[in-house]
Amino acid sequence: MHDRDITPEKFRELADKFTRYIAEYFENLPDKPPLAQISPGELKNRLPQSFPEKGEDLSNIFGDLDNLIMPAMTHWNHPRFMAYFNSTSAAPGILGEYLAAAFNVNGMIWKTAPASVELEETVLNWFRLMLGLSDKFFPIVYDTASISSMHALAAARENAFPGKARREGMFSLPKARIYISEEAHSSIEKAAITLGFGLDAARKIPTDENFAMIPEQLAEAISEDEQNGIVPVAVVATVGTTSTTAIDLVPQIGEIIKDKNIWLHVDAAYGGSAAIVEKLRSKITAGWENADSIVVNPHKWLFIPIDFSVLFVKHPQTLKSAFALTPEYLKTDEVNGAINYMDYGLQLGRRFRALKFWFTLRYFGREGLEKIILRHVDLANDFAGFVMKDNRFELLAPVNFSVVVFRALPKNENADINAFNEKLLEKINKSGKLFLSHTKLKEKFALRLAVSGVRTFAEDVEAAKNIILEEYEKLTT
Repeated sequence: MHDRDITPEKFRELADKFTRYIAEYFENLPDKPPLAQISPGELKNRLPQSFPEKGEDLSNIFGDLDNLIMPAMTHWNHPRFMAYFNSTSAAPGILGEYLAAAFNVNGMIWKTAPASVELEETVLNWFRLMLGLSDKFFPIVYDTASISSMHALAAARENAFPGKARREGMFSLPKARIYISEEAHSSIEKAAITLGFGLDAARKIPTDENFAMIPEQLAEAISEDEQNGIVPVAVVATVGTTSTTAIDLVPQIGEIIKDKNIWLHVDAAYGGSAAIVEKLRSKITAGWENADSIVVNPHKWLFIPIDFSVLFVKHPQTLKSAFALTPEYLKTDEVNGAINYMDYGLQLGRRFRALKFWFTLRYFGREGLEKIILRHVDLANDFAGFVMKDNRFELLAPVNFSVVVFRALPKNENADINAFNEKLLEKINKSGKLFLSHTKLKEKFALRLAVSGVRTFAEDVEAAKNIILEEYEKLTT
């Protein structure tokens, strides 16, 4: 029975063992299947259904980590995990996360964690400068882009109806509208539900041949809603949509709403990180100066251990007005020069997330991170070139960043192309050698190959080509 924590001496011994385990994990990662090769419920059925009454030796837990947990792992750090927007963790960030867990501070107000609060303020301003954003933007860390965007839309609601939603609730407000691309991330619709706008309030604007929002259609929708007494609250433009990494025309969108009291939120959760690359910045950040808020996720393409999402807000007082509520037990004397981050969001408890970002930025520097991103972009373009040259495949969307959206064309012209690609994806992922994801574009079932892992190199993309070709030939012979 354990009724005391592990002693420092024993912790030192175990920490050494864990460090070796993690190092060996990364060393042997290419030999593991990137996608877990188990069935739903398989792990759950192997785990005890009752809680542990008495404490166990950590060596037993360690053994079960290998025997039970590891076979059920989908390895996001794997060099051939090329599904979704691959989030990989670089070693410096892992070390920062390790220390943050040990310190276990809560940065809800300055007094409770001065190091956490002031380091967050500092590294986020570094990041702002790396992206080329002006000091008009106030940055803050949340966990994911879903939550960042929800907070942005809460600020938009406060901007449209100052104090009213806060005091009287959504039932006191007129019908309102949020405008999104039909390719926008589903989290925006979830935010509309959560904030009381309702799902119908998220009006989807059609996209062009590049899957970007059509500004003229947006202007028409806003005009129509205004004539019908519906209040336009916000427009969400996406820089790097989930399906195809399309870039909405932010400058044109900003021009449409510049003289209106409509909040412009830019969802650059994925694509925004690439703005640290100076030669890519102009196409990514065009029109950002007119945005009211922007979200960028360093855990998507800057190799920070998940979770780490940064929201940049041009009107922090509006965000604060939406959320600030200070009970007596949280009132402090530190007013001037101190930020209490609890005032800028729903959560009170705040992890020391800045530490892992600090470690990563200092280890790689902007130049090192830029080099990795450019490597990924080049590899994606190489793969897209392979797709375009091979008549067995078809490119379905422009390659704006490091994601390639394509489909296979079966040799049998009468075959169902969608069904064939679904089967091909299933075979690829069951091979245990590569993990891809999919989307649907104009009713076409498409495969997505994302090159964004910190450990992904040319040989991994070449291996992906060979695996795809091998499974294709198996299906067509």
